[in-house]
Amino acid sequence: MTAGATFCATLVDEWIRAGITEAFAAPGSRSTPLVLALANDKRIRLHMFHDERSASFAALGHGVATGEPAVVTCTSGTAAAHFHAAVIEADLSSVPMIVCTTDRPPELIGIGAPQTIDQARLFGSTTRFYCEPGVPDAAISDAWRSMGARLVVEALGASGQPGPVHANLAFRDPLVGEPHELPAGRPHGAAWHQWPTALPGAMTEVAASDDLIQELWSRMRGLPGVIVAGNGTTDPSGVLQLSRRLGWPLLADHQSGCRVEGQSIAHFESLLRSDTFRQTEQPAVVLRFGRTLASKTLSQWIDVLPAEIIAAAAPGEWVDPERQSSVVVPELGLAKGLLGRIPQDYRSDTLATQWLTCDDLAADAISATLAGYPEVTEPDVVRSVVDGLPAGAALMVASSMPVRDLEWFGANRRDLRVFANRGANGIDGLIASSIGVALSGARTTLLIGDVAFLHDCSSLVIASRRPIDLTIVVIDNDGGGIFSFLPQATEVPRPVFEELFGTAHGVDLIALAKAQGIAADPWTVEAFQRSQKQGGVSILVAKTNRDDNVIVHDALHEAVDQALN
Repeated sequence: MTAGATFCATLVDEWIRAGITEAFAAPGSRSTPLVLALANDKRIRLHMFHDERSASFAALGHGVATGEPAVVTCTSGTAAAHFHAAVIEADLSSVPMIVCTTDRPPELIGIGAPQTIDQARLFGSTTRFYCEPGVPDAAISDAWRSMGARLVVEALGASGQPGPVHANLAFRDPLVGEPHELPAGRPHGAAWHQWPTALPGAMTEVAASDDLIQELWSRMRGLPGVIVAGNGTTDPSGVLQLSRRLGWPLLADHQSGCRVEGQSIAHFESLLRSDTFRQTEQPAVVLRFGRTLASKTLSQWIDVLPAEIIAAAAPGEWVDPERQSSVVVPELGLAKGLLGRIPQDYRSDTLATQWLTCDDLAADAISATLAGYPEVTEPDVVRSVVDGLPAGAALMVASSMPVRDLEWFGANRRDLRVFANRGANGIDGLIASSIGVALSGARTTLLIGDVAFLHDCSSLVIASRRPIDLTIVVIDNDGGGIFSFLPQATEVPRPVFEELFGTAHGVDLIALAKAQGIAADPWTVEAFQRSQKQGGVSILVAKTNRDDNVIVHDALHEAVDQALN
């Protein structure tokens, strides 16, 4: 029997009392006491990954899909450093996650012992809470349950926002042992520290006051405006009701919960690129909820718009990429509060009707243009994925072009659960994140580019043996397609551009997938529809051309401009 085994068994028991159901780990030696404790307690599911980066992004995906933290652990040394990208994303996206790095004991630090680095506060300010309890000592076992429970409540947002927490746990040999009797817990299986409400962050959330809402209403009343809603919008139903009641156009991404047919402006990217459209009546107020959308065109339009910008912010967040917001207000209760200020006889604005008419013209122009291309195009793949998903399905979307094509051309589908690692906008760990989402029980589709796919292809190891339903749609244009839309594509000599930005890889992605025992085929709409009916993991590869993709996008925006003219 060892103190290390008892300490870890106590942590696991306390996590289970607090509602933790999932843990993720990569193989290693120093983490043995914690991994054994997780594996030996059948009340929690332990998912093993072959590398630490995949394990951490899978834990991130679980937190994104469920709102509940998972535990992720690894051995000492550089293994812990591979968690950092997922920790950064969890921080910026307010995703709860319990990160447990394991470490050498103090006597082995600084003497050249193998697999030893400075792991103290390894993730810096990105974590909500950090603890380093030292080598487990039975003399202070009365503190163990408090530490385990606090990791959970801090991850859920006790200090402000949900996010990652970090425990650096040192273990001394022997690493294998049996636990002593555990320290007594709270009666009736309760957690040592209990979260007072089901709403993360509720201890520190501040609602918009009645006086503030009245002041905002006096500024907005009778003026034309638009509402912008991004991921993190806390009250999508209230935002939708407010948009309808005011008669203001609603520009929303698929993560906001506000993409509704007949109300949300689905093709605002193409509309805002049109000189004809921008010369029509402009809003005097922009009311922003949630985080920034992917559209640079939208951001540039807001930046030069002669309008008052009101940013509704969650606690601890500041969303003002254009630095133009005149008022930053608490988001909690704002939409419903403004609705309560609107008189019964208030006459709604007509701006939303005008925008929706233009949006219908844009939709027809885009459909007609895409129908003229006999080959596979990237916007059409994205549209087909969105159209072909059943209600309630989970869709994970990669950064760079897939998330933009979804925002610009994807149909309004509020009945989908859409996820994207847009906190730091990275392309790393996306396959692992989608596996984490799928492990929550959701039928999941990942829409990803070829470079991001290759970046995380190690996560495909044993993916076919996991109890998940996951379809991965890879848009393969043999390189970094988004760079073809940037000035580098025309201002840098072509050979240099291809070497530095195009980065063609020439990999047969179907063969790569099959080498992992995963069913893989070329993209067709019919193949995608079949994938939604079958279980397990499958991959579809849509081959496109980077240069042609730029031409297609330009043609779509031009077609919309001509339709508006």
